[in-house]
Amino acid sequence: MNLHGWIIYNGSLKGRKFRDFAEWIQEAAQKQGSSTNIYKNNELLVLLQTNQIQLLTEDMPALPDYVVFADKDIYLAKQLELLGIPVFNRADTIELSDDKIATYQQLSQHNIPIPTTIVAPKVFISENTHLENLDNISKKLGFPLIIKEAFGSFGEQVYLIHDQIMLRQKAMELQGKPYLYQQFISSSYGKDLRLQVVGNNVVAAMKRQATDDFRANVSAGATMQAYVPSKQEESLAISAAKAIGADFAGVDLLFGENGQAIVCEINSNAHIRNMYDCTGVNAADHIIAYILNTLYAKKKGTRT
Repeated sequence: MNLHGWIIYNGSLKGRKFRDFAEWIQEAAQKQGSSTNIYKNNELLVLLQTNQIQLLTEDMPALPDYVVFADKDIYLAKQLELLGIPVFNRADTIELSDDKIATYQQLSQHNIPIPTTIVAPKVFISENTHLENLDNISKKLGFPLIIKEAFGSFGEQVYLIHDQIMLRQKAMELQGKPYLYQQFISSSYGKDLRLQVVGNNVVAAMKRQATDDFRANVSAGATMQAYVPSKQEESLAISAAKAIGADFAGVDLLFGENGQAIVCEINSNAHIRNMYDCTGVNAADHIIAYILNTLYAKKKGTRT
């Protein structure tokens, strides 16, 4: 039985890698006997009426058997789910992954090792407002410490804070935004691991290293090399992905002081070209195989 899928990506973002991911998924699906169409998210409008939910688009095609959702448009993802379509990853997973505070709360609830984290309270302040609790925060975390905005990509909203003056200044700059304070893992300065999780498996991994930055983002100039993760690192990455309900994800691990891995972040829409260039593993093949196997197993169980 030929299952037909949609692949949805954000059509308004500049850069080839967003379309690139969609096309790699499409090629993998074709190799495994599944036809697909690629849509920009802004080609599929969420339409809500009394007792009716629909998609509004030109020449509305038949609904697919599944959707690979390579975007953060959670309202569209949820609409597709409400229409009865299996979506990979689900809207609630994408929403959790996109919000770093919510991610850490979920990981902590599942006893998964993370850096000590303090959530900035939601306050509305002015230039003359006294910022409470900054002394307690710095005493708990020490300097340097990390400030992360809850929403951000490619390490651009992550700041290394060296002293009380910087701490107060950055807190003032971020007023009105959700953000967190976090323990700085000095043993992982400028280096981390990215493990690509699909289902119950780590299908590829790489080590990333920067020469002059505390962050190890390849988009910011860090180098990468293929890496063979330990059983503990694999188990931790899989557990982290499961904690947010991800079918597939890029899980970033830090090197802890005692050699034990610590979860840094989880990306439900991790781009896969860098991983392929580094390791030769095309994660798209594994993602599609997982999706099709999941759907076939569900259909078989329904028949029985």
